[in-house]
Amino acid sequence: MDIKTPPSAQAAGRESERKLFQRDPNPHIFRPVTFRSVMARNRIMVSPMCQYSATDGVPNDWHFQHLACRAVGGAGIVFTEVVHVEPRGRITPHCLGLWNDEQRDAFARITRFIKAQGAVAGMQIGHAGRKGSTARPWDGGKPLAREQGGWQPIAPSPIPFNEGYPVPAEMDAAAIARTVEMFAASARRAREAGFDVVEIHAAHGYLIHEFLSPLSNRRSDRYGGSFQNRIRFLLETVEAVRSEWPEEKPIFVRISSTDWIEGGWDLEASVGLAQILKAGGKVDLMDCSSGGLSPQQKIPTHPGYQVPFAAAIRSRAGIATGAIGLISSAEMAEGIIGNGQADIIIMARAFLNDPYWPLHAAKALKAKIPWPPQYERGDIF
Repeated sequence: MDIKTPPSAQAAGRESERKLFQRDPNPHIFRPVTFRSVMARNRIMVSPMCQYSATDGVPNDWHFQHLACRAVGGAGIVFTEVVHVEPRGRITPHCLGLWNDEQRDAFARITRFIKAQGAVAGMQIGHAGRKGSTARPWDGGKPLAREQGGWQPIAPSPIPFNEGYPVPAEMDAAAIARTVEMFAASARRAREAGFDVVEIHAAHGYLIHEFLSPLSNRRSDRYGGSFQNRIRFLLETVEAVRSEWPEEKPIFVRISSTDWIEGGWDLEASVGLAQILKAGGKVDLMDCSSGGLSPQQKIPTHPGYQVPFAAAIRSRAGIATGAIGLISSAEMAEGIIGNGQADIIIMARAFLNDPYWPLHAAKALKAKIPWPPQYERGDIF
């Protein structure tokens, strides 16, 4: 049975964090942050990063080392890559899943180690939708035929992702309801595996994002057309996940803040969605990414290019946000948090390059944080 944390205890936890934050002499990114009852030791999060290295959705030694070394490296929150709620929801046949107990049990070893290193263990759950059934990037990344191990993807509307991609099967009401239930079941297994944060993947052109964007959602029923209808699938998913997720633990939602295409999902829609999620009281942070819905997108990438989305959503919706997007320097990360543009920094490529980025950033910013005692002799750079 899950123990509920009363609102008064949550408020007391936030007040304790606020006082600790005010008197903490460390740079902003190395001050703790609390979501519900879960406190992270700093504001640096390892972003979900697909590894395409599983067999039948089960994590293995590769996934263990990938996540374990970043927990040892000092990250505050360590997230799995996206873990899919059903087999046909995978991007590739080599992606992780959480539709059975074998997968759940294999994750338990990973969560135990992450938490033993002082980090918070997070899991992102999602469904690839029309972008599923493809080869791994290093195998070409193209759609797979059935004889190659592929399957027919599903989507809100029968619109392929791009030329050469299959036409996805349009989901009927029953398929939508089953998928929502699968998200809830995966959240339950994530809880049982020991994770402390769950994130719903509603970005990058995958299934939930496909419902959100008018470019990929051409439905005429209660799940299409108006803004309220297009966000319905996500709202139902949030409700279902929260029903299986402890009240004292946070839920994050990753969105694409804009499609980077005229007439698509945009920042105004993202702010509106964030305001609704904030008012609902079930979501604790918006993970503010962008793009991924269409190959026609035109993204002006540069270091920190997505930070304004996190800043706008945080300011206008009054909800915590995570900033992501080519953030690599300690100084940039510190400025984002110090200037109130986001509550946490979410990093991917920087962690691929350096699993110990937080330790090295602490040296650069003269922060006082402990090194793993086994590695203290390396604290010279």
